[in-house]
Amino acid sequence: MKDVLSRALLCDGKVSAIAVCSTAIYKTAAMIHGCAPCAAAALGRCLTASVLMGAGLKGKHDKLSLIVDGNGPAGKIICTVTTDGVIKGYIRNPQADLPLRYDGKLDIGGVVGRGQLTVTRDEGQPEPYVGVSELVSGEIAQDIASYYKISQQTPSAVLLGERMGNNAAAGGILITPMPGCDADTLTVLENKLRSLGGIGELVEKYESMEELLLDNFWDIGVMPLQTDAIAYHCDCSRERMEQALMSLGKGELAELAQQETTQMKCRFCNSAYTFSAQELLGLSGECNE
Repeated sequence: MKDVLSRALLCDGKVSAIAVCSTAIYKTAAMIHGCAPCAAAALGRCLTASVLMGAGLKGKHDKLSLIVDGNGPAGKIICTVTTDGVIKGYIRNPQADLPLRYDGKLDIGGVVGRGQLTVTRDEGQPEPYVGVSELVSGEIAQDIASYYKISQQTPSAVLLGERMGNNAAAGGILITPMPGCDADTLTVLENKLRSLGGIGELVEKYESMEELLLDNFWDIGVMPLQTDAIAYHCDCSRERMEQALMSLGKGELAELAQQETTQMKCRFCNSAYTFSAQELLGLSGECNE
């Protein structure tokens, strides 16, 4: 299945569902950063979660950033999604890994640990919205659900997962009650979610997210709305690196210019940009200080 984001309504329009296949995004991020299994899964879940949470962005240049800052060996995880197609992520320690849990699953909670989750939504307002909540498990899905409940006062169900091995697959579902959704509908929905298998296995099983939604939610009512292609994409450029260098100021640029070349590397895609001493001196001349 290709990476897509699909929207649907459930339970006669009383519930919103956003489903994502993020297999290629998961594989690309793991390859770029050279991730160990646990680190790859943790970064993949954060990327999937950021795509689900960013589905509500509307402005052309709106941006959502998700930061998971736990005390586990993975360190800080940063993911960014924009309406103009940027989906990128970074993990501080891509080699973080732990033995399998007692149930044979990856120990994502252990590798992430406890700490803080921060969500920043920049939607063109004078100041971006920043929401903060505590990591309740480090498994990411529960942490995102807790964020919605605490920071957004919205009871939401979040399912995230991956299937490892030759048939690797990854994805997630975000389900949110619409205004006026009654208690009986929530009970039906809770029972349905308990009956679903692992998200990675579901994504690997179907040819499309629309088929997945129709096959698993037909009995409670499902209305597919829209499906959009998604992909891992970094927006770094030489111009952006030049701006970053200029922010250092004339003094530090002059020191760097004593070397024959200086290399800048993007932490989201590992693209390297090399600047000569002459180029650095030229940038120094453009600095305000």
